[in-house]
Order: sequence, then structure tokens, then C-alpha cells
Amino acid sequence: MSRRFAPSRRHLMVAATALAASVSLPALAQAKIKVAAIYTVPFEQQWVSRIHKALKAAEARGEIEYKASENVANADYERVMREYIAGGNQLIVGEVFGVEAAARKVAKDSPKTSFLLGSSGKPQAPNFSVFDNFIQEPAYLSGMVAGGMTKSNKIGMVGGFPIPEVNRLMNAFMAGAKEVNPKVEFSVSFINSWFDPPKAKEATFAMIDQGADVLYAERFGVSDAAKEKGKLAIGNVINTQDKYPDTVVASALWNMEPSIDRALKLVKEGKFSAEDYGPYSMMKHKGSELAPLGTFEKKVPADIVSKVKAREAEILAGKFTVKVDDSQPKSSAK
Repeated sequence: MSRRFAPSRRHLMVAATALAASVSLPALAQAKIKVAAIYTVPFEQQWVSRIHKALKAAEARGEIEYKASENVANADYERVMREYIAGGNQLIVGEVFGVEAAARKVAKDSPKTSFLLGSSGKPQAPNFSVFDNFIQEPAYLSGMVAGGMTKSNKIGMVGGFPIPEVNRLMNAFMAGAKEVNPKVEFSVSFINSWFDPPKAKEATFAMIDQGADVLYAERFGVSDAAKEKGKLAIGNVINTQDKYPDTVVASALWNMEPSIDRALKLVKEGKFSAEDYGPYSMMKHKGSELAPLGTFEKKVPADIVSKVKAREAEILAGKFTVKVDDSQPKSSAK
């Protein structure tokens, strides 16, 4: 005669716990936000590298599933966006300066997907947020350092394109240099490329031949030229002093983490909306900073260091505002 098993309360609790665990594990896996990024340049390009770094950090924390495409041509950008959306990605990140109209059409066609894209335009309701590297504050501070380090009073500046996001940093840098050294003159050149180190290097050599002894490295290639000629460089967006310990004096750093972390939080909460993320690149949000002087800590004049620290404190306290000037900077060197 078989005995029918009557589950006890303890057995029921164990079974319920096991069932809950089996349900929650896949749920936890699904909790990761699916993020795709589309870049028109290589991952190592300064600007893009900062976005990629912030997203890789979120991936390492286990918050997101991250896929990315580099060197995507403008003609292919819309297609790649749509492929990532079809793949179920909840957040699309990238830069659409050359494909504004196409990217905005994709966003309009995909209202359930969130977009955080580098753009010169305004947010587009309901799901198209924009950002840019508003790091004019540390650019101003790095300009102060440059103004104090030049001996020829001639500074060379090499940029990618004369567009607002480049112009504002150059103008802030120039204003900072002028504050500590009214005699300084500038040579300004644009290489019309986001990633062409040989061309940037060539432009830098020409400026050095004209007397520039400090170079503003808005693009890769400038610091290489400065190193070869025994001149100094000021970095932009990233800190490359570890690669150029005797060349790169200071750098204005862009930290994309505050913007990325905000977007991920809003996507997770179902509250993502069209917004301008520009302010999250400013120093008060830790979106930018002046890199430590490092190998040049004892080489920058003490009075310049004091002035820079005082200005930095005023910026953080809201007592000093760095002007946002998007106009194309002009050479002043004779």
C-alpha cells in the first residue's frame, strides 16, 4: 500500500524559494539595458574614446549589454541605427553632426527607443536627447597654463573643423592664455578632419617654424610634432601625458560618465525624454576637469599655478563663468 506524500509547510517554502530563484535569475539578466553606440571615427579618437570609456565602465559594472560600431560612414549611419533598433537595443548613443536629418527621422520612426547623440541641434521630443563636450571651463584653465609657459609668446592651435563644439574650446583656451599673458599671439589652423594625425602634424610643424613654442592639441598628431621639435603641448578631451611626459603640460579632460549614467538611470526608470545633456559636461557635475600637472608640477611657475587654482575654485563656486563663444577663432600672430 503506497503512502501519499503530504508536503509540509517547510517543503512548500523551499519549493517556493526555488521557484522564485528560477524566475528571478532570467529576470536579473533581462534587467541589463541593451545599449548600442555608433561612431564615425575609430574608438581611439579623443572625443569618441570618452563616450566609449563611460559605456565600457557601465558594461563592466554589469548594468548594460554594450555593442558598438566604429568608422561608420555618414552614408551608412541611418542603416546601422535601424539595425541596432531592430536588434532590440533600448538606448542608441553616438555622434550625428554630419547626419542630423537622417538620425532625427530614425528617432521619430522609433518612439520606444531612447537616443543620446552628439549633436549641434536641439533635443527632439519625445526621445532624442543631445550632448556635446562643453568643457570650455578646463579649456580656459589650460589656456592659463599655456600663457604662463610660452617664452616666445606665440601659441599654435590645430583643430578639426571650425564648428561650435571646437570653436568654443579654442576661444576659451585663448581667453585663459590672455588673462595671464596679454602679449600672447595665436596661430589657428583647421585640418578639416576628425582623425588625420599626419595632417595635424604637418600643420603643427608650420606653426613651430613661425615661432610657436606651445601647441594646443585639439587633434591627434599635434603632440607628436611638438615632441619631435622639443616644444610643449596642451591636451584636449583626454590626458596623454603618460605618452608624452616631457611634452604635454596640461589637459582639459572630458568625463562622459555623468551623462551616460544619467541616461541609463532614466531609461531603466522609463523616464527618458528629450533633453540637452550639455550641462552634465561641466565641472560642477564632474563632467570635465583640468588634468593634474603631473610631470610638469614643478615646471609650471608657482604664480601661474596659484592663479589657475583660484580660477578653478571660482568656477566651481559659480563666481566665475567661462564665456561660451562658438564663433570661429582667428589667428592673431603677425
